[in-house]
Amino acid sequence: MNSLIAYLIYTSRKRNTLLHLMCLGPSGTGKTWLQERVSELIPEEDKLEITMLSMNAFYYFGKDELKNKLLLIEDMDGADNVLYPLQELQSKRRISKTVTLKDSKGNLKTVTLNVEGPVCVSGCTTREQLYEDNANRCILLYTDDSPEQDKKIMDYQRKQSAGLLDHQAERNVREQLKNVQRLLQPVGVKNPFATFLQLPEAIFKPRRTMLLLLLFTETITFYHQYQRELQTDTTTGEQYVETTIEDIEVAFSLLETTLLKKSDELNDSCRSFFEKLKSWLRQNDSETFYSKEVRPVFRLSPSSLSRYLYELERMGYIKIARGSRYKGFEYKVQSWDDLETLTNDAHEMMENILAEIRKVNHSSPGVAQSPDGLHNVQKTSKKTSVAQQQ
Repeated sequence: MNSLIAYLIYTSRKRNTLLHLMCLGPSGTGKTWLQERVSELIPEEDKLEITMLSMNAFYYFGKDELKNKLLLIEDMDGADNVLYPLQELQSKRRISKTVTLKDSKGNLKTVTLNVEGPVCVSGCTTREQLYEDNANRCILLYTDDSPEQDKKIMDYQRKQSAGLLDHQAERNVREQLKNVQRLLQPVGVKNPFATFLQLPEAIFKPRRTMLLLLLFTETITFYHQYQRELQTDTTTGEQYVETTIEDIEVAFSLLETTLLKKSDELNDSCRSFFEKLKSWLRQNDSETFYSKEVRPVFRLSPSSLSRYLYELERMGYIKIARGSRYKGFEYKVQSWDDLETLTNDAHEMMENILAEIRKVNHSSPGVAQSPDGLHNVQKTSKKTSVAQQQ
């Protein structure tokens, strides 16, 4: 699932409005591996891999050298000096800096360095809070560190060591997908169902999250440009393809977990611990626990456990039932089904949106009317597909 989301985000580099990605998770859970393997599906001429950047490095790229490129940052800590120009490239899609240089005669002159975007940025980090400004502009992917995923990875490693994997088939698939990327053309996208899309009220920073959802849906349509009719705007002459209900369904299904993460006031690692804790307490038919009981069960360091308990207590998910700092505190869980409620509310809202879109599309094929009835989006009559045109 994460790989597919990342692949579509990397595809957005060919559009005027791009998406960005941040891979998050504890050390050793495969963040960099995920980024590296998915980026292997992107043509070499369209990407730039960076391990570390100096403070002014971005300003000395050629004016169009980064335009519509995929910029891969192995570790955000290695780009700590360039976070501000990176944010500007993501938001304003251009950066500039005025510097003083010497000409061939040794005279000083003022020169303005301009670097144009847009740029698709992808980076990995273990510290989401530290890079919050960048994370707000990105779709966030959290690596799976569950025991089930550990088993799958170790099974793959054993097969690789035993020579049971067909690496030639893997290379063939990579080359095929690279060529698919090269075939994509800069065609416009219009989403006639955009006015129906809503977000759960619990989502933090809904303005940016809504924009990410809309852009991701458009990217899915853009990737399927050879399966869509190429249409022409009779007013501007712009050629575009239209989003379908299936594109919206795919966007919801892929981003459902990401949208839930943006609705959750707990960070991913703390939420993961809390859900495991509740499951363990249910198995033991208990509502209370001591930290000294929990730590060996989940094999956590004292500092990590203290951080999780402090955060859960501060947010009101657990409370101290009794005890002291010398003998230890007994904690009681206050909230048992908060995640289930959040998940059910989000899923129900998505189903209602899709049902409304299907109803309108069925009653008026080719026309999508906004909920407020203010305007209609009418399909043009041109039937030439991108594939046929080429």
